Amino acid sequence: MTYQDVFIEFWEQVKASIEEGTFAKLTMAKTIGKPELKNIFLRPIYAEDDFRVMLKYSFRPREVEDIEEEMSLEAALPIINQHLKTSFLSVLLFTTTKDVTFKVNKKGVGSIVEGAPTFKNIIQG
Repeated sequence: MTYQDVFIEFWEQVKASIEEGTFAKLTMAKTIGKPELKNIFLRPIYAEDDFRVMLKYSFRPREVEDIEEEMSLEAALPIINQHLKTSFLSVLLFTTTKDVTFKVNKKGVGSIVEGAPTFKNIIQG
């Protein structure tokens, strides 16, 4: 199974957490090399009839200002995909019920690991 297939399973858990109202944060981590881009975060913006995310690019040199952009989850997916396996090797989904980590190893194989929740409350973007 390719890492893309495993990532689809992971993304289904992201969407399920939003539907359940437990999505707290999504973080791309484990940078490849020493890039300027340190992290990409997605924080929820829950509205009565709509769900959006605040996508934040966090940079390593402090002189470079972080970039934040509000968008739909569907618009964030290609950005996450673009940086997966090129800039980052893992994506962490934090929900109020569990943490889910998607990892790609050096051979390009994806895996999903679940753990106890880090967040008890949701902090909106």
